[in-house]
Amino acid sequence: MTAAEDRSGVVDLQTVRLLLDRLGVSTDDLVANTAPRTVPTFDEYLDRIADAVSPGSQRAYATYWRRIREVWGHRRLDEPTASEIKQLAESAKRTAVVRSNSRGGRSAAEHMISALRCLYQHAVADGLLSEAANPAVRVAKPRRLASTRHALTDGQLTQVFAAASTTGNDPELDTLLLRLHVETACRRGGALALRHIDLDVEQCLVRLREKGETVRWQPVSPSLMQHLLAHAEQRGAGAGTREQLLRYRNGRLITRRRYDYIWQRIGRHLPWVATQQISTHWLRHTTLTWVERNFSYAVARAFAGHTGRNDAGPTATYVRADVHEVAAATAALTGEPHPLQQKLPSVITRGPNQGRNGALVEGTRTPKAQGVDLR
Repeated sequence: MTAAEDRSGVVDLQTVRLLLDRLGVSTDDLVANTAPRTVPTFDEYLDRIADAVSPGSQRAYATYWRRIREVWGHRRLDEPTASEIKQLAESAKRTAVVRSNSRGGRSAAEHMISALRCLYQHAVADGLLSEAANPAVRVAKPRRLASTRHALTDGQLTQVFAAASTTGNDPELDTLLLRLHVETACRRGGALALRHIDLDVEQCLVRLREKGETVRWQPVSPSLMQHLLAHAEQRGAGAGTREQLLRYRNGRLITRRRYDYIWQRIGRHLPWVATQQISTHWLRHTTLTWVERNFSYAVARAFAGHTGRNDAGPTATYVRADVHEVAAATAALTGEPHPLQQKLPSVITRGPNQGRNGALVEGTRTPKAQGVDLR
């Protein structure tokens, strides 16, 4: 056999393998002389995977999966093409609910494509489709626009806390919630998942469980820790409790709806809050901006609980900040000493914004504003 004939055979074999891959037929199917697995319809398959995704994914995709059922429920997973998925995403974009912070339905289109990608990823993992037969990966998501969120000023933060602490049906709860978010820069999910067993009283740490199933111990001020303990005792989340810590006076657990109520109420008293659609995530921006300006990017990244490698480059592996540095930032932020702060190496107790004695120089901007104190 000549070299050319040998090469031709290799090319033919590659062509056959590519064809089988596109048809979703494996070599095992051919050897066993059996037909490929039957591909289910969208209605059938969505029922299967409904409980296979996280609660967060269920909340994010439920609306879009319902839309997929309405349009394609009777069709098999292998029938829609990439162009049809693009059309469905554009339809979601056009019919998106128009709100004051809407951005032309781009988010709806992005979530529709993400919902389909999630569905098809499960189908590929179950062996119903091949990677090459997945049409959702061939549809690009809309480019995200820059966020309009930014750090609040000291004056704005003071106004927010004043409105929260003097209005509403449970100002103590609302002020505690806002202070927790300012001190830890946690997300809503982290606050709602907080339990009594997540409080390390001796070291003034709270265990935050947030999106992506991430878990971290976050330093808090001694006074906030005492207020969390008092809240738990007064509202039925006693020591050792594995249930949610944050509750109403009658012991009922709060939900995400409490946040909606807080910001709608504050917006009625502060028109700029309603106009700019200020939310709890703006507090995260406020705290992390201050930490980055006064400490470093590495400390801000650790403070935020960011662990991904795609936003900081390989250098982040070597300059990663630890909990003691986050504790130092928390102490400066709140103006209270922290139990873990004293364990910092002396070489990092002075920064570019610090005086000779290690304290922040006078005039350094911090997000701790009047009205934040819970005492």
